[in-house]
Amino acid sequence: MSLRNRGHRTAVHHPLFARAYVRLGPLADVHGGVRPLRRELLAGLSGRVIEIGAGGGLNFAHYPGTVSEVVAVEPEAALRQAARTEAARAGVPVDVVPAVAEALPVKSEAFDAAVVALVLCSVRDVPRALAELRRVLRPGAEVRFLEHVRAEGRGLRAVQRVADRTVWPLLNGGCHTSRDAVAALRAAGFAVERERRLRVPPRGVTLPSSPVVLGTARRPEAAA
Repeated sequence: MSLRNRGHRTAVHHPLFARAYVRLGPLADVHGGVRPLRRELLAGLSGRVIEIGAGGGLNFAHYPGTVSEVVAVEPEAALRQAARTEAARAGVPVDVVPAVAEALPVKSEAFDAAVVALVLCSVRDVPRALAELRRVLRPGAEVRFLEHVRAEGRGLRAVQRVADRTVWPLLNGGCHTSRDAVAALRAAGFAVERERRLRVPPRGVTLPSSPVVLGTARRPEAAA
């Protein structure tokens, strides 16, 4: 792996959230129905993959053996430590590195695919992060995404807006539930090929974070 020092701040500090997420994230995966979505998200990937905002490494166990290497970017120190523990158990090589999505320390056009899972909600600058993602992907490469998304219903959308302007980002590591990940991918020049809207958890109490979208986008092929 080729890392570059791009001269940008790489640290993100959410220590209380990180400790809670490391402890409760696996439970949420099981009881909230996220684990099968992670398997679907990663199915069929191959080659070199970059994962943005790897968190505690909950995706790592689901990468197929056709993946030759995963470079997992995580700026939060406590989450990165947990991710390195999961990387050691993974069935494919995983290298966990400190960086933010807006300044990826890798060469251009170095990866065959990218994974963004529950991370675009919390990056500081979504257009810049997606511009970086496009830079590091080869032409024609896939982006697999599983993201919080703006609710379709007017009532829940209003709840999301209020939550995002008040306590939700403070309690949840900077998460903003009302962002439109699919529109952001299109605006960044990716071709969205598939999207499926879901509710997490599928039953029970609806939270601002319950609407999610699972799908695939692609960096266009280079012009002839």
